[in-house]
Amino acid sequence: MMRAAIQDYTRSLERSERARTRADRPDVFTLRGREWDLLDEVFAPNYAPSSGVSLEFLGCFEEVQLPRRGSLLEIGSGTGIVAVMAALMGCDRVVACDINPQAVRNTALNARRHGVADRLRAVYSDLFAALPSHERFDMVFWHSNYVLAPADYRYRTAQECAYVDPGYEAHRRYLAEAPRWTTPGGSAYLHFSSRGDLDVLYGLAEETGRKLLTRRRREIQDGPDTVEHLLLQVVAA
Repeated sequence: MMRAAIQDYTRSLERSERARTRADRPDVFTLRGREWDLLDEVFAPNYAPSSGVSLEFLGCFEEVQLPRRGSLLEIGSGTGIVAVMAALMGCDRVVACDINPQAVRNTALNARRHGVADRLRAVYSDLFAALPSHERFDMVFWHSNYVLAPADYRYRTAQECAYVDPGYEAHRRYLAEAPRWTTPGGSAYLHFSSRGDLDVLYGLAEETGRKLLTRRRREIQDGPDTVEHLLLQVVAA
């Protein structure tokens, strides 16, 4: 599959619509041996392998692991899989943000389902906007909507927010702001893929005074596409 075809935002929007409207879309799905609630208009991890890749990146890589103690901020939590798993693995404080109100509700449902609602807070927020300014985290993580859409594109459904980023406006803000929310010695990460435009992302990193360090990569088959997933650490340039 040619790079231009993989990165075509209209194909990602078609994937979003198929996942949103298919007749067999479940209310509960199974991932990694656990059951998860799935609400309407929320990214469905059972139809895409990328959420599983996020868990592998954060749980199986020697240098990068979900905090066994301490704190995690997840941006774009969706169904809450990463946030809930972090709490289950022993993380003391987890904050899960999403710009989609249904995703915030979905994350809270799964926190209750798995008994971690006492240490997981689901927040309706456009990236960091709704967080108290004093909060800091040992890890900040975003499995981003890495497909670049035209800057003037307007979302037609809430679920599309999980698939494409018009003009990479959200990516620009994440690169600029994410390291500011870490504790001393904490780290900020971005899960990106070859469906996105890495050249544009690196340009934004330079413009915002950041450097991107590749901590892990994995190539997977996603439908007809061979997609490379990347775990990038965001640091000061």
